[in-house]
Amino acid sequence: MLDSFMPDIYQKSIYDIDYKKLKKNGIKCLIFDLDNTIAPINMKKPSKKIRDLIEELKDMKFKVLIVSNSPKKRVEPFKDILGVDSAYLSFKPLKNKYLKILKIYKLKPSQIAAIGDQLLTDIWGANRMEFVSILVNPIGTTDYVLTKFNRLVEPFIYNKLNKKDLLKKGHYYE
Repeated sequence: MLDSFMPDIYQKSIYDIDYKKLKKNGIKCLIFDLDNTIAPINMKKPSKKIRDLIEELKDMKFKVLIVSNSPKKRVEPFKDILGVDSAYLSFKPLKNKYLKILKIYKLKPSQIAAIGDQLLTDIWGANRMEFVSILVNPIGTTDYVLTKFNRLVEPFIYNKLNKKDLLKKGHYYE
């Protein structure tokens, strides 16, 4: 069961991921979580740094998507400004939106990397789909109510993974 929460890659932030290596390994699509992965929840539109990263990834010929559990009004400004496709109210870790992505873009699970800050939604969801799962540290300290619940549960999972010497906070790996 612990394997479900074990990320394939763990990096400090979305800016520390080796995207060239992902490309070399056959990844064609990058699925980003929005809240506390791309932007803190109080940020209403993407910063220049985020815009530059997404443009660089699109120049590398990645299909970039935002898949969020947040509502449409939260996701739309990022979708529009970044010029990417998105899915809102995704109910991660459920598979429905992920299955639609596979079908719409005619991708195999091995061609997708999903990037997020939560073990219980982003990593578990990616692992259930057999995507490359990439954990990053949350970039904000404020969370929505449901996320606060997840943040209460996550330390127990981190502790179990740490005891098995599988995942230690702050010890990054590719």
